[in-house]
Amino acid sequence: MDEIAIRVENLSKQYRIGLTPMRYRTLRETISESFTRNGRASRAASKEEEGKIWALRDISFEVHKGQVLGIIGRNGAGKSTLLKILSRITEPTEGYAEIRGRVGSLLEVGTGFHPELSGRENIYLNGAILGMKREEIDQKFDEIVAFSEVEKFIDTPVKRFSSGMYLRLAFAVAAHLEPQILVVDEVLAVGDAEFQRKCLGKMNDVAKEGRTVLFVSHNMSAILRLTDETILLDEGRIVLRAPTPQAVDHYMASGFSQSGERTWSIDEIPSESAPFRPIALRVSDNDQRRYDRVRSTNPITIEVEYAIDAPIKGLRVGVYMQTTRGEFVFTSFDTDNAQQFENYSVRPEGHYISRCTLPPDFLNEGQYVLGINASSYRVKRYFQDENALAFSVDGAGAPGKQWPERRLGPVRPRLEWDIDVR
Repeated sequence: MDEIAIRVENLSKQYRIGLTPMRYRTLRETISESFTRNGRASRAASKEEEGKIWALRDISFEVHKGQVLGIIGRNGAGKSTLLKILSRITEPTEGYAEIRGRVGSLLEVGTGFHPELSGRENIYLNGAILGMKREEIDQKFDEIVAFSEVEKFIDTPVKRFSSGMYLRLAFAVAAHLEPQILVVDEVLAVGDAEFQRKCLGKMNDVAKEGRTVLFVSHNMSAILRLTDETILLDEGRIVLRAPTPQAVDHYMASGFSQSGERTWSIDEIPSESAPFRPIALRVSDNDQRRYDRVRSTNPITIEVEYAIDAPIKGLRVGVYMQTTRGEFVFTSFDTDNAQQFENYSVRPEGHYISRCTLPPDFLNEGQYVLGINASSYRVKRYFQDENALAFSVDGAGAPGKQWPERRLGPVRPRLEWDIDVR
């Protein structure tokens, strides 16, 4: 049986929120309250519970040595709280966690750095905290500095570093000082594309070396690339633990309309959207029937219904289409055509429907997410909802279905091939 690196049993974490500080009581108040305490006990307990929130509730799981486990969920699901407990930054309210090995954490930019110390001094400080000898840190020092690309500033106090420099050095330290368990929270949220690629490559290397990794990210492409199994958290509880593709699909598809239509109420529209008002986003077939599941062999119609309460100059209304794993398929606007752009240079007040049709044999089977955007280019963005509507595409009858293989990519075009025999 594989060795267990992390075991979590019934872990819960409760925080107090929004409580008014208690004032000191006099002796007379204390004596007086003792006579009425029993009658008010239930009310007091209820009031006290109102001022608390469970960030985690009854979390239990195991991570085997050498496993790379993804953790995903919406903001406030409890991901960062879980990692802080496992990194011994905060204590649980209930339950316990067993951690077998030296833990290196990168939870926030510069966590564990002393702002008054230089980059060099912080590298040695972090190594000492991990229990490493100076000789071990010396062996890794040049590699850390080279990876972080802050050679010129290595002897400068880190309080003078930019956020990008801070992140590069923090990740380099966490990844290179050889902790047996690496805990990483949203390391790809900051930094340029080149550095993000370096981070992913280094985390791949760490995983191949047999070290245990817990990886939290909103970047589904990174989760899919780095992890084989993923935990989905929602409101502090584990909703699903499954192979990563299954967990990501479940996460991205949850919470969407399943009727082929998304409508917006007045309460859901920000005031800054005025004078643009979104009404509905729909997916339908040839007969204008709305579905959450359509055939890839049929045309697919996408329409955006909206109102304009005052004329808007240069308005464009369009959609983004993504896979549920965050891969963009295309972006299209209703004034992409030059003639349309001229005709609607100023869009008058009124009620509108902007409609486009995807040709048959365009999308591959799978789940997709539609977002909506209404903006005047480089002037103002009136309204945007990147995850407005989800729908599925059934690949029955699509090109190549005589083979049961899963075709790669979000598109599956029916291309005309000629075969010449010579």
